[in-house]
Amino acid sequence: MNYRVIFNTVGRIALVLATLLTIPTLLAACLAESSWWALLTTVGISLAIGLTLTFAVRPKTKAIFSKEGLIIVALSWIYVSAIGALPFVISGAIPNYIDAFFETCSGFSTTGATILTGTKIDAMYITDKALLFWRSFTHWIGGMGVIVFLMAFESGSSNRGMHVLRAEMPGPEVDKIVPRARSTAQILYLLYIGFTAVEIVALLIAGMPVFDSFVHAFGTAGTGGFGVRSDSIASYGAACQWIITVFMVLFGVNFNLYYLWILGKIKSAVKSQELWIFIVIIAVSTSIVSVDLSLANLSFADNAGDAIRHAAFQVASFISTTGYSSIPTIAGDINVFPLLSKGLLFLLMFIGGCAGSTGGGLKVSRVALLCLAVRKELRHVLHPRNANAVKFDGKTVSDEMLNGVARYFGLYMLILAGAFIVLCFDSGSGLTVEANITAAVSCVNNIGPAYGVVAGGYYMYNWFSKLTLSFAMLIGRLEIYPILLTVAPSTWIRR
Repeated sequence: MNYRVIFNTVGRIALVLATLLTIPTLLAACLAESSWWALLTTVGISLAIGLTLTFAVRPKTKAIFSKEGLIIVALSWIYVSAIGALPFVISGAIPNYIDAFFETCSGFSTTGATILTGTKIDAMYITDKALLFWRSFTHWIGGMGVIVFLMAFESGSSNRGMHVLRAEMPGPEVDKIVPRARSTAQILYLLYIGFTAVEIVALLIAGMPVFDSFVHAFGTAGTGGFGVRSDSIASYGAACQWIITVFMVLFGVNFNLYYLWILGKIKSAVKSQELWIFIVIIAVSTSIVSVDLSLANLSFADNAGDAIRHAAFQVASFISTTGYSSIPTIAGDINVFPLLSKGLLFLLMFIGGCAGSTGGGLKVSRVALLCLAVRKELRHVLHPRNANAVKFDGKTVSDEMLNGVARYFGLYMLILAGAFIVLCFDSGSGLTVEANITAAVSCVNNIGPAYGVVAGGYYMYNWFSKLTLSFAMLIGRLEIYPILLTVAPSTWIRR
């Protein structure tokens, strides 16, 4: 294994993090906020680590294979989460490091789970806008990926970087848009920046303040969901909510399809089975939740228009794994939704967005392949001599691919069960089985909101539960294998 290229790449990531941290640092200085020195100190720390690893650990060869790619991704994400938490600790905004680590893991993994209370968020909106900016900016960085960012904008990126790209981009399979990994990364980021800019402009036109427009666009683009007000998106009005709803769906779509549309290959894009499954699930779920809300006579959905708006918003929020809420604080939180709607939204937590999107969850394509594999087995039982080939998106799916999806799902369920059991040892105030299972599902699938007392935040959990959920978020974002391979002792033993 090429240890030098691993740590040298992590060093370059440290330099990237230091560069990105200068943006909220400058914002804090311009706003005359006291957090500027905490942000600047973190810039210095990351810069020192980055320079040391970059120049002291020079690789003899830049070859990156699958194993190195997985480890580079895992270590880089652990690093940015660990160092990215320092501004909150140094400034005193989140004095406990594990709480800050949880918040930053939630940010970079685009989960949106928070240990901050609504009162604390409202207070920071007045006094610590730069820290709230950094908090939401981590969503935007993590949405497309920190390694993808490095590959897109650093001229010295390895041509063997497709192994890294595949390790970081979510979904059962990541296709090359163009032959070179760096060019693929550049195209992805240009699309990402373009969509983000369009959303910012749309929110500004709809009347959202400038600062709020930026941070909410960051949260939507990364499908993260950190808000800057205690009621999330509820107080911004119907126009802003509809804009965010549309963009949550757009960012849940495979970015490769957008590239095909730009090239004029619209027919190829619209033939995507995954895209149509995604659209149908959203349409059916929105219809069911709309009717359910109307029948429930909730104060914020007392007419058909409001019921459809809130239903569409929450369905898009859950399936894209963004986690924003349109429910007014005076009405409560997600717990006020009727049982059928809550059950349906809970199922959407598992599905998530499309492969190659910024969304979390199992991914639509992986769920579809699992269903096709089950159908194949049932057909094999009924007609054992038939070939029963599985096709998806016009391609024959190999048995190796189906077995890989099945193995991934098995690991996914084990991790989910393990996280849930750990949470059940916690004796935090008001915690129930419903709260713990939805918290585990939410963090592993990078969604954020949960049911029960956790709907108001994760602050009631103890330090060990928060640490467990932090790594659950990273495992979910990186789709299991990079983190598991990195923590396995056999990975680091020279043979």
